[in-house]
Amino acid sequence: MVQAHVLFRFLKVGEQLIIRDVRKVTDVAVYLSALRLDDGKLLILASSQLIEQPLAAYAKRWEIETLFSCLKGRGFNLEDTRITKLIRIKRLLVVTVIAFAWAHRTGEWRHEHVKPIRIKKTLERPAKSIFRYGLDWLQDKLHNAVDSLRTEC
Repeated sequence: MVQAHVLFRFLKVGEQLIIRDVRKVTDVAVYLSALRLDDGKLLILASSQLIEQPLAAYAKRWEIETLFSCLKGRGFNLEDTRITKLIRIKRLLVVTVIAFAWAHRTGEWRHEHVKPIRIKKTLERPAKSIFRYGLDWLQDKLHNAVDSLRTEC
């Protein structure tokens, strides 16, 4: 019996290790891998199957999780729709994914070229996500455009 972090204690920042034999974690057989993050902490992954590049697979999965989180509750509230026809759900999903990409890219652009996102001192993390930074800006610009059209009419 050994704690998982002990298996990876020697990893330096940026190094990763995949343990290719099965380990038991709470009586469940898993394959373990880890990456030493820039802040010195370990990112430890457990998988039911041996994966050649588990950290790359996790990164892709995390991007998908982040996308669905934004679509569901952090801007688009996709779950609030009453749409039930599959073709309409597909169309709505396509439109919201395009809007997500637009907002995310806008947030990247603003962060890199206009004003960087401030870092919260207490948590040492960004005050907003790149997505939220872009979405807030796009919403503001679109609302202002609609308001200016109303005053012209």
